[in-house]
Amino acid sequence: MTVEQFAPLMFLGLILVMLIGFPVAFSLGALGLFCGFFAIHMGWFPANFLGNLPLNVFGILSNELLLAIPFFTLMGAILEKCGLAEDMLDSMGQLFGPVRGGLGYSVIIVGFILGAITGTVAGQVIAMALISLPVMIRYGYNMRYATGVLAASGTITQLVPPSLVLVVLADQLGRSVGDMYKGAWGPSLLQIAMFAAYTFALSVVKPHYVPGVPAEARTLNGWPLWRKCLKGIIPSAVLIFTVLGSMGGLPFQDHAVATPTEAGAMGVVGALILAAMHKRLNWALLWEAMQGTMRLTAMVVFILIGSRVFSMVFQGVDGAKWVEHMLSHLPGGQLGFLIAVNIFVFFLAFFLDFFEIAFIIIPMLGPVADKMGIDLIWFGVLLCVNMQTSFMHPPFGFALFYLRGIADTLFKEKRIAKPVLSNDIYLGAIPWVIMQLLLVAIVIFVPQTVTAFLDKEEKIDLDKVNLELVIEPSEDGQAAPTPEEAADASANEDQKRLEDMLKDSKK
Repeated sequence: MTVEQFAPLMFLGLILVMLIGFPVAFSLGALGLFCGFFAIHMGWFPANFLGNLPLNVFGILSNELLLAIPFFTLMGAILEKCGLAEDMLDSMGQLFGPVRGGLGYSVIIVGFILGAITGTVAGQVIAMALISLPVMIRYGYNMRYATGVLAASGTITQLVPPSLVLVVLADQLGRSVGDMYKGAWGPSLLQIAMFAAYTFALSVVKPHYVPGVPAEARTLNGWPLWRKCLKGIIPSAVLIFTVLGSMGGLPFQDHAVATPTEAGAMGVVGALILAAMHKRLNWALLWEAMQGTMRLTAMVVFILIGSRVFSMVFQGVDGAKWVEHMLSHLPGGQLGFLIAVNIFVFFLAFFLDFFEIAFIIIPMLGPVADKMGIDLIWFGVLLCVNMQTSFMHPPFGFALFYLRGIADTLFKEKRIAKPVLSNDIYLGAIPWVIMQLLLVAIVIFVPQTVTAFLDKEEKIDLDKVNLELVIEPSEDGQAAPTPEEAADASANEDQKRLEDMLKDSKK
């Protein structure tokens, strides 16, 4: 066996380990160490190559950008439990309820707002399903539409800033978090528009699927209803603009005033204020939120360590060159590369969490995309749009699992009259997955959906600009020096000045 043959086998072993079902962080680290010892035995790299592993891992974990993950997670966990979702769904449901598909519109809008301030799919799907699913069933909504819109509106949080996925992608691709957030706004708004358009089309074609709520069922009207809506929207909007604006994540914003970690810390303070405004701030809420943050942060760290062990050995056996050669020679150039990568990530998402994909696969794909001239902000946002589907399709569509559990709980508590079938949940997700894949295609073929909100650097085409150098004689009759001669003279003067300063310091 040669080192050229070992890299593909190592990649195949990576796929097999993922399919086993054992925690990826540990199985990935074990696979990396096994392959590393085998490579040392075969003489492909020296033993001291693995000796750099502890320092390598420490260097990655000391990355200050990753500190933003626990802050944003804690912010989302506090807001998830403070009653904000309940208040917003109740008020929005009453506002849009009488319109055909009104409850669907309210779920989509609230899902977008909550996605921009919480960033957690689990809490968002569970909170919205507990409140909205019984109401939708009571007023005759189609079961497949109801479960589909709840799951899809919960997964939008993975794309809407300040998404944790975008933070990780920015870190792995070596780009600014603020720019990644700016790029995600276009697809986020487009996705919401697609969801709303599908609901509207359904209300026209099959109005009995999404009937309006009778006006007499509304408990609030007029200004009291609007006041309740604004009470949830305005503080949320202030928090969104404060957190995203501080790190330059708003469209057409020129610069940032805070790092992502500092913005995350401000977000936690804002979440505590919102929880206090809703009179839900107590020690039990904080303890539960901190426990959830600790679990997710520990999971991310172990995945990062395991993926680093694997990737270091993989690079040692020239795996990066093999991946680059394989992907850069696909037919179709950039377009063929993007289509192949997105198909691969889509099927990989059947089995892997988005964190695992971001830490394991993106370091292999990012350098290839960069060498092919693909904008990495566009590439990262495109993959983020794709990875939304990991929550929506079987066998490990976590949003569908959450709905399954909530539906069973609601039936046991007699809040819904009949059980929700798994068939309805999975079939109901299909139209929404298709819309998410359609958005992937739109972002591929219309990159302006991402780049329109990014800062434009002023570029000058030197081939189209006629530069005329005017050389005027000096006072002594000699020609003035050219720009190149002037630059050399200036450099010589600076060098002489530096040497004089060193001599003085020695004296």
